Amino acid sequence: MNTTWRIKNGRIIDPANHIDQIADLLVLDGRIAGPDQSLPPEVPEIDAQGLWVVPGLIDMHVHLREPGEEYKEDILSGARAAAAGGFTGVACMPNTKPVNDSATVTAMIMARAAEAAVRVYPVGAISLGSEGKQLAEFGEMRAAGAVAVTDDGRPVRDSQLMRRALEYASDFGLPVISHSEEASLSTGVMNEGPVSTRLGLKGIPTAAEAIMVYREIALAEFTGARVHIAHVSTAMAIDLIRAAKARGVRVTAETAPHYFTLTDEAVIGYDTNTKMNPPLRSAADREAIKTALADGTLDAIATDHAPHSILEKEVEFDTAANGIIGLETALPLALALVRDQVIDAARLVELLAVKPAAILGLPAGTLSVGAAADITLIDPEREFVYSADQVVSKSRNTPFLGWTLRGRAVLTLVGGAIRHNLLA
Repeated sequence: MNTTWRIKNGRIIDPANHIDQIADLLVLDGRIAGPDQSLPPEVPEIDAQGLWVVPGLIDMHVHLREPGEEYKEDILSGARAAAAGGFTGVACMPNTKPVNDSATVTAMIMARAAEAAVRVYPVGAISLGSEGKQLAEFGEMRAAGAVAVTDDGRPVRDSQLMRRALEYASDFGLPVISHSEEASLSTGVMNEGPVSTRLGLKGIPTAAEAIMVYREIALAEFTGARVHIAHVSTAMAIDLIRAAKARGVRVTAETAPHYFTLTDEAVIGYDTNTKMNPPLRSAADREAIKTALADGTLDAIATDHAPHSILEKEVEFDTAANGIIGLETALPLALALVRDQVIDAARLVELLAVKPAAILGLPAGTLSVGAAADITLIDPEREFVYSADQVVSKSRNTPFLGWTLRGRAVLTLVGGAIRHNLLA
């Protein structure tokens, strides 16, 4: 498999090195080479004229469903979907069956990931079984390959346990990712507001997110540890995070494309592909998300890729599973922010590559000489209809089917090897 290339005439966008210019990028034996590096004369060339050449995108929040629910997705199929979306690395959440709460499960994921199209980074559970009662063995999971810990899918209700998790994780350099949800308030099926009243669906108030975000910030400030807030969806939470950052609290945060693209109006019609947790929020919340992506309050865009089969989705709205797939639509949806002048191209690459890698401590998110040649080539203008027959994931649960999307990953290289190619 070839891992040496001359990528010619592309717009190289590498925020980590403050580069945004039209130039050639050289790849030698799977690593980024210097501009003066001598390559073999017969080295194959990739014409990148009109394309963006960026560090491989990193999705720090995906559900790959293996072990236990491989009929929805597995590590190999999820990795193929990631490559198709321009991602060269994904961090997979631990809410599998069994839960990834031990070195044994982490090692199994790592072994399976060795066959995957992209790099797969396991995230371990905070508590045994994600039951919120006893801390898992962070050190053993870290040694087996875990890059963070979370009980994502469930909030850690016990504040003392969350405090201990922050302190314990600090010993191993592991970020703690918070699923910020006050469970006693979060008993509905969509955002609480005029739309939920109109539809007769029980709502989830924005305070359910904000209350737990406040707790996590307070604990991070008290312990001096760092905390990462997953899938932020509300203006209330953003205000808290922005103020905490101004005080120097070690908090980072992510949002997902559906929160800056859709609102709770999408639920009209009771399409279960619009049901997720946290739920789609109001137009005001959506605007707050966009502002926070632009001003640095939010650090990353992650998909929260959550595959489900028709068994979980083609049911009544109240009983349908939460979540949508997102690996193949994240980039075009995020590119809309650039076209709308919410952010610029360099900031987009920061949100999708540089910052996720930095938060997780990964050797990625850069085109520095000597770095692994994990590279995404993007055609920012290519339009396509996202149809069911194009979906690479095993599941089809997305509200974006039938949408005409603009902007697409046309080539994904992992260690210099082609994992996705629309240029041929």
